[in-house]
Amino acid sequence: MGPQRTWFPRARCQDSESSDPDQEREKLWAELFDQLDLNKDGHVDILELRLTVTFCHAASLSLFCAGDTNQDGVLDFEEFTQYLRTHEKELKIMFRNLDRNNDGHIDAAEIQHSLHTIGVNISLQDATRILQRIDKDGTMTIDWNEWRDYFLFNPLSNMEDVARYWKRSMMLDIGEQLTVPDEFSEEEKKSGYVWRQLMAGAIAGSVSRTGTAPLDRLKVFRQVHGSTDFTGNVRSTFQYMVKEGGLRSLWRGNGINVLKIAPETAIKFTAYEQIKHVMRGGNESRNLRVTERFLAGCLAGAIAQTAIYPMEVLKTRLTLRKTGQYSGIADCAKQIIQREGVSAFYKGYLPNMLSIVPYAGIDLAVYETLKFSWLNRNRGLADPGVMVLVGCGAVSSTCGQLASYPLALIRTRMQAQALVKGSPKLSMSTLLYNIVTQEGLAGLYRGISPNLLKVIPAVSVSYVVYEYTRIVLGVDIEGRRGGKGKG
Repeated sequence: MGPQRTWFPRARCQDSESSDPDQEREKLWAELFDQLDLNKDGHVDILELRLTVTFCHAASLSLFCAGDTNQDGVLDFEEFTQYLRTHEKELKIMFRNLDRNNDGHIDAAEIQHSLHTIGVNISLQDATRILQRIDKDGTMTIDWNEWRDYFLFNPLSNMEDVARYWKRSMMLDIGEQLTVPDEFSEEEKKSGYVWRQLMAGAIAGSVSRTGTAPLDRLKVFRQVHGSTDFTGNVRSTFQYMVKEGGLRSLWRGNGINVLKIAPETAIKFTAYEQIKHVMRGGNESRNLRVTERFLAGCLAGAIAQTAIYPMEVLKTRLTLRKTGQYSGIADCAKQIIQREGVSAFYKGYLPNMLSIVPYAGIDLAVYETLKFSWLNRNRGLADPGVMVLVGCGAVSSTCGQLASYPLALIRTRMQAQALVKGSPKLSMSTLLYNIVTQEGLAGLYRGISPNLLKVIPAVSVSYVVYEYTRIVLGVDIEGRRGGKGKG
């Protein structure tokens, strides 16, 4: 399904040259209300709003709550026009504040300066990308009509809201790698907004991982049991697991997989902020280059993985356990220490660290390429909708996994060596050689089919849960605190 405009009578929704522009605007609003009122009952409900105006559910909910002054669950024409009248005044004030030279147009430098004044430092190139999304006539400036039309259906009231809307910081977690979030302003860090964002991402990741846990266990099982050990296909492997432990066994290892999200998120974000501070050399206003942000992200990922890696080993062991083998997480850890020593908690650590760079690099590069390609082809359209973001995330994650999967497979086998009866304790290079010689190059991608199958549902679930969790936690998609409006 292709992208749609955040629409209204675009060709006529300009400042009228008639003697009574207010009356002309009221007439245009009446036409717009009639188009939104799909069932022609004289009211617009939240479903009609979502079906006719293409933007995220959280933004439509915020708009609806702001307009529904009598809280009866619908917008009548009077509420609708009152919202538009008030919101246009707010947008006009924001436009004038942005237009520093008062020439009636906003350029990229003015966008960059405005964001800088509220603690959001972006490059001129990034500011130009923002401008291009609003500039409909290709003049590389934004006039009042373009500004108003673009934000008319987004309930933003100040530049802080606009900054958060443009950033759309999301932590989509599909169970492989946690994404390092975008830049946050000092105000966001001090207000606790950042940690509510991260908590929303952690909750979304928990739901996503739980929903796709059967596919994850299937992947791990096939990674560890090579073609020489287990000759069955994906279907027979699934049947074997169900027969051995019942349907509940498909969620083995999911508990600790969910538990490790919170510490990994906190450590990764904290490390990322500290690394960026060191890279800036004390000059917090300096914008980091893409390569610097990528390096900071990789280092932060390595630090987080080092800290929580014992939990990764426990997750693999619990995922592969047979019925009655362990009574729980503590019992599993106890048995590992008694039989293999503390060093067992870092088996497979090297290939795991090596896999971070190709995964993160390719995932980031493909995602940014796809997203900006869409934005460049669809100038003047609304923000990428759910389908576009899910599609970009799914493709980029798949490319990242294809590049790093052999290392992930070797890591998992090293983590599980003690579980395979008679299996020698092989090094990373020896394991790689044995897999290639015994199973061929295809052996390095054993178990990848269920891993790829979970990408789209995992990203989709993460996105939806993340979006609604932010509302529950008091931060809508534009980043405003709950309670600022009603609802």
